Amino acid sequence: MDKVEVRIVAGEFRGRKLGCVVHAGLRPTPQLVREALFSILGNAVPGSLFYDVFAGSGVVGLEAVSRGAKGARLIERDAAQAAELQRTVTQWRLAARVQVLRADAYRWAERWMPGTEAVNVFFSPPFPDLAGEKAAAFAQLIHAVWGKLPPQSVCSIQVEVGFDLAVLPEATEWDARDYGRNRLLFRVKEPGATDEPPHTP
Repeated sequence: MDKVEVRIVAGEFRGRKLGCVVHAGLRPTPQLVREALFSILGNAVPGSLFYDVFAGSGVVGLEAVSRGAKGARLIERDAAQAAELQRTVTQWRLAARVQVLRADAYRWAERWMPGTEAVNVFFSPPFPDLAGEKAAAFAQLIHAVWGKLPPQSVCSIQVEVGFDLAVLPEATEWDARDYGRNRLLFRVKEPGATDEPPHTP
């Protein structure tokens, strides 16, 4: 395991750094990928609530707040990492805008009840979850959240190049961008958009 620092790129907290320990289940979203993510999301971020699912270091959710999101919810299962996130939220005096939710993302999705306003939801699962026994659970997670999203919400996902898009709701409607081994997927929840059962390979 290696200790690394990741930096907020732009906005109110530009230049601030977060420390985290990198291991198989936690690999912070590279700066290039984060810059691309927020460039593509653009005006969808300011004034909206941002959900950082599989938050890890929390850098994506905190970057969203730095760029004008009205708040962020950081969903992280690991107790030590969640505690580190809470310390950062306290140190940066963000308790009124950022909530750290220590929860398993898969169970969180079952209980999540969004409001009526459009939100941003970003998924960055551990890459091992994208294959093997958890692949089906991840597909179900996306379907569960997508089915609840209010209209005009934006769903974005960071996966590896080679990820099977067929498991996503209405797979052909997603915009895909590649950055090295990372693939970003985007879709806006248009009024009347439907869900489909997860595709089983």
